[in-house]
Amino acid sequence: MSSEADTALDGENADVTTEIAAPVTDADVEDSDLDDSDDDLIEEGEIAGDYLEQLLDVLDFDGDIDLDVEGDRAIVSIDGGDDLTKLVGRKGEVLDALQELTRLAVQQSTGERSRLMLDIAGWRAGRREALSALGAEAAARVLETGEREELAPMTPFERKIVHDAVAKVKGVSSESEGAEPSRRVVVLKD
Repeated sequence: MSSEADTALDGENADVTTEIAAPVTDADVEDSDLDDSDDDLIEEGEIAGDYLEQLLDVLDFDGDIDLDVEGDRAIVSIDGGDDLTKLVGRKGEVLDALQELTRLAVQQSTGERSRLMLDIAGWRAGRREALSALGAEAAARVLETGEREELAPMTPFERKIVHDAVAKVKGVSSESEGAEPSRRVVVLKD
């Protein structure tokens, strides 16, 4: 039996050719990971775009949906419709709720938690600009007077924008104090 098995194996192996692959480098792995990550974020954006398109149809609202990837987030924005400010709400409350619903729709489809960012009618972009200016101005005042400054309560998203703006000014720093929903940024001289 062993001689027949050896003969059979030798016959099978006679036709097999061996290829030696080029070694995989760290750059190949990193590029592959980036491509996979971007592909996943693009997929998130497309799922979110489909969900939001259906929502706009149900509400009979007009709007153009744009998809983008920024860092490690899918960015979905809706622009162009007259009624879109209704989807932002007071202080962005409706927008925040729609963002969470959209994230849940993406999670249901992919099985992974989404961190996508939704903007409607440029509200978040405008808010980001205003908060960056607020952080820079507060940092300048603290640098000049030397006295700490407490800002109004903000959401985590808003606080991060202010912290980033303060971090760009040498000689001052910022931290968050308090408990939600009254958590606020405090700017201090170094």
